Amino acid sequence: MGEFVTLEVEGGVGTIRLDRPPVNALNNQVQAELAEAAREASDRDDVRAVILYGGEKTFAGGADIKEMASRTYPEIAKFGAELTASLARVANIPKPVVCAITGYALGGGLELALTADWRVAGDNVKVGQPEIQLGIIPGAGGTQRLTRLIGPSKAKDLIFTGRFVKAEEALKLGIVDEVVAPDDVYAAAHKWASQFANGPAMALRAAKTAIDSGLDVDLATGLKIETQLFTALWATEDQRNGMQSFIDNGPGKASFEGK
Repeated sequence: MGEFVTLEVEGGVGTIRLDRPPVNALNNQVQAELAEAAREASDRDDVRAVILYGGEKTFAGGADIKEMASRTYPEIAKFGAELTASLARVANIPKPVVCAITGYALGGGLELALTADWRVAGDNVKVGQPEIQLGIIPGAGGTQRLTRLIGPSKAKDLIFTGRFVKAEEALKLGIVDEVVAPDDVYAAAHKWASQFANGPAMALRAAKTAIDSGLDVDLATGLKIETQLFTALWATEDQRNGMQSFIDNGPGKASFEGK
């Protein structure tokens, strides 16, 4: 267990919890502990889906600016690469990942939220990439993941202005996928994640890999990736169980072992 980032597992759902008051600022230690929590969540067979959560008050207010401001260029180059690698480790968790956003998700906090497959936010939440107001740009995926998610013109508006976006606009833009009452954020995220707790883990892994890998290549290459992953599932017990259950009992009644 890390000091600021922990992984708690219950009923097949793992919660990666940030706890560095007051705003879960992402410093060196947090990014290292995030990477370790993501590695553990990826490796553990009893984790079938993951929730990213910063607590009831705020998800993550961004990077630790006081720590960053005093860094030299070689120091910030090293930190930037490490932070990007840590968030990539979260993005590459081969299981469904949902982010439960409370309070704020700003700068590096939003970049962390963007690594998830689904985002649930409270109706009082504000998100944004305000780095431009500090004379810098997003440096841990904001210019790339946000653009792929909402398109270049909308991403440029948010990144050029650094403005904060309220929950309703974030939903409209597609930055978040569900908006609920502030007190219901974690429960809503858990509801989304728990539907995969007894699902076909290998097929879910393949689906996530096909979608994410396909975003970075042309259509023909993406279709080849899809075909390879599709056919490889015939080596799994879940495929055999799922199809036999369909034949015997109809759709939606299969039991999966995640193998």
